[in-house]
Amino acid sequence: MVFSSLVFLFAYLAVTLVIYYAVPRKARNIFLFFINLLFYGWGEPMLVFLMVFNIFFNYLGGYLVDKFRSDQKKKKLFLILTCALDIGILAVFKYTGLIVDTVNLLPFLNIPTVQISLPIGISFYTFQTMSYVIDVYRNDAPVSRSFINFGTYVALFPQLIAGPIVRYRDVAYQLEHRRETLDRFTKGVKLFCVGLGKKVLIANQMGALTSAMFSNTEENGVLGTWVGILAYTFQIYFDFSGYSDMACGLGNMFGFEFLKNFNYPYISTSITDFWRRWHISLSTWFKEYVYIPLGGNRKGVRRQIINLLIVWGLTGLWHGASYNFIFWGLYYGLLLILEKFVLSRFLDKLPAVLRHVYTLFIVMIGWGLFYFTDVNQLFAFLGDLFNFGNGVFSETALNLTLSYLPVLVVAGLASTPLGAHLYSKVSQRKYVWIAETVFCAVVLFVSTASLVQQSYNPFLYFRF
Repeated sequence: MVFSSLVFLFAYLAVTLVIYYAVPRKARNIFLFFINLLFYGWGEPMLVFLMVFNIFFNYLGGYLVDKFRSDQKKKKLFLILTCALDIGILAVFKYTGLIVDTVNLLPFLNIPTVQISLPIGISFYTFQTMSYVIDVYRNDAPVSRSFINFGTYVALFPQLIAGPIVRYRDVAYQLEHRRETLDRFTKGVKLFCVGLGKKVLIANQMGALTSAMFSNTEENGVLGTWVGILAYTFQIYFDFSGYSDMACGLGNMFGFEFLKNFNYPYISTSITDFWRRWHISLSTWFKEYVYIPLGGNRKGVRRQIINLLIVWGLTGLWHGASYNFIFWGLYYGLLLILEKFVLSRFLDKLPAVLRHVYTLFIVMIGWGLFYFTDVNQLFAFLGDLFNFGNGVFSETALNLTLSYLPVLVVAGLASTPLGAHLYSKVSQRKYVWIAETVFCAVVLFVSTASLVQQSYNPFLYFRF
């Protein structure tokens, strides 16, 4: 479905950058639009038609909403029709199997399971296009007068397949008036290399440890199972934040500035704080386009609790067509409600270190819900986390932990702002650019060598 990592790095990206800077400025969005479609359709060309259709009807929807701005009924009708089509397409491709399986729970039905290939990144670009039409309706974003510019925004390959979710209003000016500079390009290269290192040198290693530990959790012992979920906790963070860094870095190389998607979530001291720091673009989307329109906290406590459960149920469902994702979303919804109305008064009195331990414990349990799509495996895993009848630490699990211990330590340190804090102290020194250049070259070289040796290991959020 996507280019192999090395082909992307040393062929597609390199050629794309050279041509992009060679063509006249007025033609750069046209070039980006078509090169984006080439990137997306490389593995499955037919899916390009789905994306072009999505771009067309959302562009048309935004145009009609703007055209009939003074006619409230027509404006609302075109908004509803466009969003309904967006949601309908997403539901068909992503949730048909879950719907059929759920309906088949009825004893008198046995509908054949339908296998529909999930278009990569459909959840991300559907949310982007929906936010555009909604913002035009609200008069929060200008209507796009150029189909090419709008298509470039939707299909922009740096963030197309795994986010961050970029709202049109945040890049509308950049689409027409951005100016590529050497400083921004250099910033992009550094950010891209940081993201590449996160993915290849940390996330992939943690993924290997996770797979080994989770192959049979009852044989690990309690501590071995906890090491497995710790490894997955690091894997999913460095995998997804690594992709977000790479996307933002690539955006910089093409003159764009995307909003930050992660802010060191594992230093949080509450679940509320965690969700202000994790996948910021998704949390913001659900807040602005679901929670607030439902009434937010403006209609009393009972309605606020219902709104939170709806939002978090949908958040879980957005991540995948499986019951475990719904459990995961509702798990956080209930915890956030509990924190807001019960626990906050007690948590505020605890030392920061205890609040931090509490948050990490909750988050790690949550990643277990996220990882195991099979409900039986999920409940077996949750039992193995606390079942000392399986032993404390098996020899195999201990040996695996010791062999990956250096990477676990690096992952722990890299998930805190320590590195950024140290860098800020030396970033303005005269010859720091030499160290930055060496760092980027080393990360690129070591990552390339690792990619050559590793089997294909796609980003976890490609499937969403």
